[in-house]
Amino acid sequence: MTRRDYTNIPLVNKKGDKGRFEIEIDGQIAFMEYMISKKDIIYLTHTEVPTSLEGQGVGSALVSKVFQFIADSGMKMAPLCPFVAAYIKRHPEAGKAILAEEYFID
Repeated sequence: MTRRDYTNIPLVNKKGDKGRFEIEIDGQIAFMEYMISKKDIIYLTHTEVPTSLEGQGVGSALVSKVFQFIADSGMKMAPLCPFVAAYIKRHPEAGKAILAEEYFID
């Protein structure tokens, strides 16, 4: 599969009881669910990419956009989602500055 450039695809933040970040690619939605604590820690709980978009860098693009959102908002994150944790292991520099103090990836 070929990786495409997803830089210009906007990140949509759907707020609610359980928040959800989304990006739309080729009419399909890749998303990451989250919750925010009273201490402004954002808990990234689940990431999903449509099967037809797997292996094209969509999940990585989504994580990157969410990390930028978190950094811009001044919050810290707790990566509970296995996909996000794996991304941080591959790119430790990407999440290090926004990782909540009590969370670490090893």
